[in-house]
Amino acid sequence: MSSIHFIRPKRMISLTNFSIDAPRWDQNTFVGRLKHFFNITDPRTVLVSECELDRAKALVESCRAGLVPPGTSQEQLFYAKKLYDSAFHPDSGEKMNLIGRMSFQVPGGMAITGFMLQFYRTVPAVVFWQWVNQSFNALVNYTNRNAACPISLTQIGVAYVTATSTALATAVGLNLYTKRAPPLVARWVPFAAVAAANCVNIPMMRQQELLNGILVTDDEGRELGRSRVAAAKGITQVVVSRIAMAAPGMVLLPILMERLEKFPFMKRIQVLHAPLQVMLAGAFLLFMVPVACSLFPQRCSMALSNLEPELRASVLASRGDSVPYVYFNKGL
Repeated sequence: MSSIHFIRPKRMISLTNFSIDAPRWDQNTFVGRLKHFFNITDPRTVLVSECELDRAKALVESCRAGLVPPGTSQEQLFYAKKLYDSAFHPDSGEKMNLIGRMSFQVPGGMAITGFMLQFYRTVPAVVFWQWVNQSFNALVNYTNRNAACPISLTQIGVAYVTATSTALATAVGLNLYTKRAPPLVARWVPFAAVAAANCVNIPMMRQQELLNGILVTDDEGRELGRSRVAAAKGITQVVVSRIAMAAPGMVLLPILMERLEKFPFMKRIQVLHAPLQVMLAGAFLLFMVPVACSLFPQRCSMALSNLEPELRASVLASRGDSVPYVYFNKGL
C-alpha cells in the first residue's frame, strides 16, 4: 500500500476551506455512504503497519489543528483519513483491536462463514463453528460500540454467554429438526442461528446504552442529554445491518453449492469444497460489508418529538423550538 510519506504531491492543500472531518461523499444518500464505507472497510488496510497508522492519526490531528506539514497533498490527507477511520474509534479516537475493525470483516468473516456453511451436518461441528462465530461477533460488537457508554467485564461476559447460548440452541435445535428436511433447508440453519444471535448479541453487548441512554446533540454538535429511545433506534439499525451483511452469502451460497456439488468434477474434489466456500463467502462479504454499513447513516437523527418526554421537555426549556432534530452516533 502507498505510504503517507511517499505519495507524490499532486494537489497542494489550502486549509482555508478544507476540513479533514468533512465527509468526502454526501452521507445523506445511500450512494455517498456506500463510497465512504467501501473506503474505510477496505480489507487491505489490515495489512498497514502500526507505525503507519500512528502517522496517519498524527497527520489527521495536525490537520484538525491547522498545522499541516508543508508540501502535504490532498491525496495524502485523504489517505491518512482513510487509515484513521479504518483503525481508530470515531468516539474515543483510540486504536481499535485488529480483529474488531470493520476492515477485518472480510478476511475474518469469510473464513468463519465458509466453514459454518461447509461443516453443518454434525452437532459437534455446528457447536464449534457457532462458538467461533459468536466469539468473533462479540469482539466486533464491543469494539464498535458507542464508546461514551462504558460496559463492565461482567456485562461483557453475560452478553457473550447469552448470545453464544442463543446461537447454539438455534443451530443445534434446527440442525436436529431438519434431519429429514431437504438438504438445502439444512444448509440454511447457520444463517438462522447467526440472525437469532445478532438479535441478542448486539443489544446485550450495548446494554448500557439501553439502560442509560446515549449522548444526543444538535446539528452543530452541542450536547443535549442522553436518550434511551435514540439508543434503541441506533441498536435496531445495527442489528438489521449485521443480518443484511450475512444474508446474501449465507442464503445464496448454499443454493450455489447445492447445485455445484451435483457435478461429477465437484464430487472428485471434495477436499476443496471448504476452501471454495471460504473464497465465495469472501466475495459476498467484500461487497456486503460496505453495503450493509451504508443502509443507515452513521450520524443518526431523530425528531425531538420522538424522544422521551423528560428529555424533550429539558431541550424545549433550554433551547425552545430551535432544535427540531437531535443527532447521535449509532455505532457499527
